[in-house]
Amino acid sequence: MTADHTSGPPAPHPGAHADASATRTFSHLSDSHGEQPATPWAERGPRPGATLAATCAATFFALMNYVAPLLTVPDLSAALHTSGSTQAWLLNGTPLGLAALLLVAGSIADDYGRRRVFLLGTLALAVTTGLTTLATDTLFFTVTRVAQGAASAAIIASSLGLLVHAFPAGHARVRATGVWGAFVSGGIAVGPLLAGALGGFDWRILYLVLALATLAVTGMSVRALTESRAPRGARPDTTGAVVFGLSLTALLTALTLGRDGWLRLPVLLLLAATVALLVLFTLVERHAGAPLINLGLLRRPAFQASVASGLFTGLAVIGFFSVAPLLVEHALGMSVMATAWLFVAWSGTSAVIATQAKRLPARVSVRHQLVIGFVLHAAGVLSMLGAVGAGSEARLLPGALVAGAGSGLLNAGLPRLAVESVPQARAAMGSGANNTARYIGSSAGVALLLAVSTGDPAHGANVAILVSVGLTLLGALTVLTRKTGSEGR
Repeated sequence: MTADHTSGPPAPHPGAHADASATRTFSHLSDSHGEQPATPWAERGPRPGATLAATCAATFFALMNYVAPLLTVPDLSAALHTSGSTQAWLLNGTPLGLAALLLVAGSIADDYGRRRVFLLGTLALAVTTGLTTLATDTLFFTVTRVAQGAASAAIIASSLGLLVHAFPAGHARVRATGVWGAFVSGGIAVGPLLAGALGGFDWRILYLVLALATLAVTGMSVRALTESRAPRGARPDTTGAVVFGLSLTALLTALTLGRDGWLRLPVLLLLAATVALLVLFTLVERHAGAPLINLGLLRRPAFQASVASGLFTGLAVIGFFSVAPLLVEHALGMSVMATAWLFVAWSGTSAVIATQAKRLPARVSVRHQLVIGFVLHAAGVLSMLGAVGAGSEARLLPGALVAGAGSGLLNAGLPRLAVESVPQARAAMGSGANNTARYIGSSAGVALLLAVSTGDPAHGANVAILVSVGLTLLGALTVLTRKTGSEGR
């Protein structure tokens, strides 16, 4: 359960040795029989290489799908007759589905089989992505994107659970989660290039290609994966999932409408509804037989750090680079492909750094790795201040590279901390909680940054930059003050 280590490889999860008191504390979360085979596939034992390949491939296409509309918002808005005040929904459909379903997807994966949930997720993503090609208005497009987010939630939450089952704690798991994090960055890097290359023909072609590719991954995964689960003997917390999803919808709608005035009655009512629904969610979780998230985990510094780092990564990092293409295309008149290459400079650097993060000295704990990642992002984005007003595309590139390095450290550290901050039997829950926070943050970040960047394009870009930097530094400070693992002993 340790997350940070001053020397040597990460300690194994409870059940092997180490934190016996923590194991007893959270024993009610763990199945008394441990990892249980659910199908004949499990009898062969986990296949580490095949598991890593399948989970990385599916995650890669899920993230490509996630970023697909980022560079094509102007074309999408024209084709779907989307008004400026509702453009945020073109970007926020998939993050909303992800954030609303990740927790329940993690719990279902742990209880009913990670392989089963993974395969259902990849198949659903292929189908819903294909349906997107039929969209003729903003509502239909947004609904299909929310469905894609729900399918992606099943993929992402079960992926890390599958990796934990296939790779023992230690160097092998650190390497596997680092590779998985690199494919997160890789999907984000390749997605815009594919969107730019195919966008000149018809935006629907992109979604057709992604649907076929994801379907192929489903076929590959059927024989590549072995089953694992840790059942709790209780029904999934669907009530909690519904209440949580409604609270997110209310929040994002408030942030989107806030672009036209923060003190308007609909905005205030939606914000009040968000608070009320979150209070109700807390009450539901306290009395649920199999809660989406065990609220007792929030007292654990490692879990606090995992959730906080995911939230601020979404708000400040993903949120900023989701709206940046729209800002620079509008203000600088950059083409879709030129913007795509700038985006690739950020996400490509992120992918490279994520794969090399395992080479960091052992004394650099995962907590400090995340703090360094936040600081690098803040420095890179801050260097872009004034570039749009000066009409300088070249000034954006160094900042994108530095911010990409920070993002790579974050993408490598977040999955490791997510699975190490909870008992091993609840690995998918840990992944779900971390990624839920990340995509809540990204959805809120997109809506917030679009809301504050109205008016003059150059001024709007500068405001978005300063907000992103401020949120990033707040994230670094929050994680820095949460000692985890051996640091807290």
